[in-house]
Amino acid sequence: MKQRHAGSCLCGTVRYEIDGEFERFYLCHCQHCRKDTGSAHAASLFATQATLTWIAGEDKVTTFNLPSTRHSKSFCSLCGSALPGLQAEGKLLVVPAGSLDTDLHIKPDAHIFMASKAGWDSWLEEIPKLEKFT
Repeated sequence: MKQRHAGSCLCGTVRYEIDGEFERFYLCHCQHCRKDTGSAHAASLFATQATLTWIAGEDKVTTFNLPSTRHSKSFCSLCGSALPGLQAEGKLLVVPAGSLDTDLHIKPDAHIFMASKAGWDSWLEEIPKLEKFT
């Protein structure tokens, strides 16, 4: 059975659907992914056969291509949320896992670019885990 996922940006202006399977799920710790997420890593899903359909707000999707690299980021021009984008001359769909509204039933394949991870990203499993902000 072909999988279908739905996603959106934080403000809800941009909504999309993905039809098809994700082939890879990576947590990328490279300097570019850390910068564009503001976090320890990006959580990205990759597909070569799945299709992306914009349901609403496609005109609010902006894509930034980092010069002299293969790195790009698509995002909502209103709220800044990361959104899916096509890379590798349109042959690779990259979907930020956090932008999905539907449940994802796969686990990440690997942490990648660990050599460039943030220095504070070494003991995250050892710090307290709280149910909400206190």
